[in-house]
Amino acid sequence: MLYAKILFAPVAAGVLESLDTRAAEAMPGVEAVHVITEPGGRITWAGQEIAAVAATSEEVAKEALGKIKAVYRPERPQMEDTDPAKAEGRERVRTEGDPDGAFERAAAVVEGRYGLAAVTHCCLEAHGQVAEFREGELYVWCSTQNVSGYAGQLAEVAGLPASKIHVDCQHMGGGFGSKFGADRWGIVCVELAKRTGRPVKLMLERDQELMIAGHRPSAYADVKVGADREGKVIAWRSRCWGSTGMGRFRPPPLPYVFQIPNRHTTSQGIPVNRGAARAWRAPGHPQACLITMAAMEDLAARMGIDPLEFFLNNLDLVDERLRPIYREELLLAADLIDYKSKVHPRGDKTPGPVKRGLGISMHTWGGAGHTSACDLTIQPDGSVIVNIGTQDLGTGTRTVIAVVVAETLGVPLEWVQVNIGRNAYPPDGASGGSTTAGGVASSSRRAAVAALDALLAKVAAKFGVPVEQWEAARGTIRQKGEAGRAVSWKEACALLGQMPIAVQGKHQAGPETELTSSGVGGVQMADVSVDVETGVVRINQMVAVQDCGLVVDLKTAESQVMGGMIMGITYALFEEVAYDPATGRMLNPDMEFYKLAGLADIGQLRVHHAHSRTVVAGIGVTGQAAAGSDRIRR
Repeated sequence: MLYAKILFAPVAAGVLESLDTRAAEAMPGVEAVHVITEPGGRITWAGQEIAAVAATSEEVAKEALGKIKAVYRPERPQMEDTDPAKAEGRERVRTEGDPDGAFERAAAVVEGRYGLAAVTHCCLEAHGQVAEFREGELYVWCSTQNVSGYAGQLAEVAGLPASKIHVDCQHMGGGFGSKFGADRWGIVCVELAKRTGRPVKLMLERDQELMIAGHRPSAYADVKVGADREGKVIAWRSRCWGSTGMGRFRPPPLPYVFQIPNRHTTSQGIPVNRGAARAWRAPGHPQACLITMAAMEDLAARMGIDPLEFFLNNLDLVDERLRPIYREELLLAADLIDYKSKVHPRGDKTPGPVKRGLGISMHTWGGAGHTSACDLTIQPDGSVIVNIGTQDLGTGTRTVIAVVVAETLGVPLEWVQVNIGRNAYPPDGASGGSTTAGGVASSSRRAAVAALDALLAKVAAKFGVPVEQWEAARGTIRQKGEAGRAVSWKEACALLGQMPIAVQGKHQAGPETELTSSGVGGVQMADVSVDVETGVVRINQMVAVQDCGLVVDLKTAESQVMGGMIMGITYALFEEVAYDPATGRMLNPDMEFYKLAGLADIGQLRVHHAHSRTVVAGIGVTGQAAAGSDRIRR
């Protein structure tokens, strides 16, 4: 195997005047040098790919990079993203109702500037892959959130149809929205493998990973919001701007959650010399949430209204379907954090520099399951094999699939073998937008129901009892209401002879289906201490009450929510990308000075799931469908 390294531009703006790779090509151990940016090409961010080297070791590849002579004509980069005067390009404008008239009627108005700086994804496992051509086909071992769609991105450079490209991703060390595409380094890796005829490994170094492999853009807004004498929010005006990177600006949805009747919003991007912005766990929503909720709490303080009562009093401004959910969640969160004993008006009069207070946040997200297909086989020996071309980002996707299948078939979890992570399996959607659990659970559920119905038909034929009178539970197939009429799971499967049951379950993405829906809500509250002399912020406790619909596996669901809370805390208190305004280079491209929260920084976390109020609907197949639906726990 060869090892590839990439030469990155050290300047953020300018022109590559010349490039000489001859010394690198002549080095012993260097098998190939690939030019990515031709002389005369524009440089638009520090870290832009210039050339790549494939060599017999990482050390040789790195040494060869140092022998490439690249001459740049640098220009002053644009790095400032906090000044709205820097915004340019198309301005998005939206007006509803009569904002001016509503502000004139308002009993209280607050204005403020709110915002969040850009952060980087900081994946523990860097972006990259191993690529190998073998007998006219391409094999790729990559870190991706899109196993089924990855091959299509490599087809052109490989000169092969996607059907001859084999993708394998059994495990990955984080993506958070940054690993949907093969990216330029993935394309280059395939180019080098094709040219040399040898497998090539290309993984980004840590500094490169933080500099160019994805960042969540900044967002800032000047906000004006007003309420009537009863504390009902009636007017909103905001101007929003943020960093675009080398791509388009995606303004956060303002105002967030609350559909204020009289509102005027504008948004505009600030082009900066950074790599392209990428999705980072609910793109746009954390920024919008901070901007909206901070302004709402400021308005409540201006009016002398308890923030919890203020939020409850304005729930008629949220999506009608979510009003009762938000009300329940707000009250549950208040109980979990002991809100009544801790809340106090602003202006803490306690002695000493450390002041303590509470914060409230509400959020929403779409979700719904993505398109998914699942092959399921029941073998004559009783084993169950599930093949599905999804990926597990560390969220427990394998476990969710196994739980759904085992629950439906009435067998222990360990009897189900789940195979994922290869595009040879039935296609499944990319893991983004909180769609994976809904997609894979639906397709595997359908496959398991169909397979069980086929097995029940075998048992029913043996005993001469109608199929609808049989069910699966606790490793047996039993006749309903007849305690003595049952066979073990393996005895039932032995009736298959030499012919296993093989079925495929499919789920088609859409806003609403029999098995999935979209639109969830959640509430967080934080108990925070601030040293007003030093500025040090401490999280004492944070609670999250989430509506995720039907929770398939509580342990992994709670783990995901805790992970989101930890990421939110570290994003708010520690993380920030720092750039040199002169060169545009990232000043903290490491995990020493790009700070992340540690265990002592996050305080006590509590998670509560607001459980689904409906049972999964029957899916229109015979035998086990309805009974199986009821067994999935709410």
